[in-house]
Amino acid sequence: MTTAARHPALADALAGLPRVVDLLAARAEEHDRDACFPYQGIEAVHEAGLLTLTVSERYGGAGCGLADTVRVLTELGRGDPSVALVGALTLLTHAQQALAPYWPEAVYADLLADSVRGPALIGVLGPDDHRASPAPAGPAAPAAETTARRDGQDWRLTGRAPRVAGAEALAWMVVSARTGEEPGQTALFLVQGDAPGVQIEPTWDQLGLRATASHDVLFDDVLVGPEAVVHTSAPVLDRSWLDLALPAVHLGVARAARDWLLAALRPGPQDGRLHAALGGIEVDLVTAEELLHSLARRIDEGDPEGPARTAAARIVATRAAIGAVEQAVALSGSAGLSRAHPLERHFRDVQHARGHGAGTQDLLAEAGRLALLRGGRRANGA
Repeated sequence: MTTAARHPALADALAGLPRVVDLLAARAEEHDRDACFPYQGIEAVHEAGLLTLTVSERYGGAGCGLADTVRVLTELGRGDPSVALVGALTLLTHAQQALAPYWPEAVYADLLADSVRGPALIGVLGPDDHRASPAPAGPAAPAAETTARRDGQDWRLTGRAPRVAGAEALAWMVVSARTGEEPGQTALFLVQGDAPGVQIEPTWDQLGLRATASHDVLFDDVLVGPEAVVHTSAPVLDRSWLDLALPAVHLGVARAARDWLLAALRPGPQDGRLHAALGGIEVDLVTAEELLHSLARRIDEGDPEGPARTAAARIVATRAAIGAVEQAVALSGSAGLSRAHPLERHFRDVQHARGHGAGTQDLLAEAGRLALLRGGRRANGA
């Protein structure tokens, strides 16, 4: 039995997904040009029940699994990847609370209450591999440096978090900060987006995903009570969910590019070379989608071998998404690079797939180390 069959809220949300995608697509070009945050799009996602799908059933939610989350994010990415990426961290944070709770119950109850009143977006401000920031770090990027000091029973946060997706609209932030109590020791601080001392510095001016408004967040002596501090070294977000959910957004971008290309070209029955080129795009996208969906199902089912394969799936899906859009641009000629058509925007947006979390070389190196480790075990008869 599918998750949709188990919980009516999930079935209703998935049934309304096509309408939401159409609404997002209708405004995506406007938000890209203005680089303004898509409040209406986020509101539409919230009203459809899509923003809280991964809230656990024990908290009254639908308990959406990874496979359905991948499906939702792929579709939202077809409509507007900026909305999809901003919503992804909220979905992943609720999923992590369902898998291995780390939010204190009282604080999480406040978050759920906020989610009833309106879109309660969550930002994760910490290691790059645990974020959905659409821009890679670089020499010109400000260093992520947030520190916390004790103030009686409370804490005070000071510092900066760069490139925070949806910074201006976040209801809550999960902030990783050095406590200074021991060398290298950190803790997680659950901060409300409108807390005194939280400031947004408008620094976001990137090639694509402009509507994510991924500005810097500054903390100026922000007070955090002891009930909202998590002293843990556990990862903020589950690696498997990150590896599969974020590339799904970019596969959605590639699908939108493919759809535009098919409508624009309309090849005749004798265009064999063009058919083959379109077939190449389709094969790459289908392969990547099937890989993401099959692994997501395995993880939902508790397959212990599944998580070891998600980094590879992330690489394959990212390459497929970027390659498909680049091929679409090549086939469309100058029209594909004209701002009069959405393909130019899709091309810019999909380039940011390279900037999410660990880089491809790091993921490949990790895969190589694991392969060597498994090979050594087999050679020793383990």
